[in-house]
Amino acid sequence: MRLGLIGKTLDHSFSKAYFTSKFEREGIENSSYENCELETIEQFENLKEQDFHGFNVTIPYKEAILPYLDELSEDARKIGAVNTIKKMEDGRWKGFNTDHIGFERSLLPFLEPTDQKALILGTGGASKAVAFALERRGIQFMHVSRDPKPGQLSYSQLNGNILPYVQLIINTTPVGMTMDAHPDVPFELIEPTHFLIDLIYNPEKTIFLMVGEKHGSRTLNGLSMLHHQAEEAWKIWNS
Repeated sequence: MRLGLIGKTLDHSFSKAYFTSKFEREGIENSSYENCELETIEQFENLKEQDFHGFNVTIPYKEAILPYLDELSEDARKIGAVNTIKKMEDGRWKGFNTDHIGFERSLLPFLEPTDQKALILGTGGASKAVAFALERRGIQFMHVSRDPKPGQLSYSQLNGNILPYVQLIINTTPVGMTMDAHPDVPFELIEPTHFLIDLIYNPEKTIFLMVGEKHGSRTLNGLSMLHHQAEEAWKIWNS
């Protein structure tokens, strides 16, 4: 089974190492996983002609990939983003979303009854999966964007009238993959009552999470989410 990861820059990704290790550890033969860097999403058409069984999809193509697929799962359709693709027996390419499952499973062990309101930093494909999971748990949320649309917040609005009244602050953007960058959150307002979650897992601790720890907040990176969503993708490819 030939599998791959679609993205633009994949140096940061642990997916190949994760699946390669899984194949060795579990004695899975005749399976491989490779990085497929695409300068543009149009190049996916070339990959479709090769002997791949399926793909994972990462930044920045989780939404851009949709027009290139023949079918979507119900969850992927509702979310509007795909992170897993499978070539079906009839040759059609079907998109799925396992991000929301990975996020929810990674979050559940750490949720408290008071965790009822959230800010989602970012509006891309990953943010949509997070929103889907939060909605299912009955947690209210708002998106924060550098270019907010109606019903969203700008980073300049994150002040003393907002932050003390939310518990979860979830970074779904790639800001933080380099150690000198972080989301434009007023760190002086971070308190022990906050739970800071960063979908980034490389580096293990972003500036965003380090500030949270310094202020006594609960913190969680994206590594467990990666593991959970990867195992769900593996189930899909083998179903």
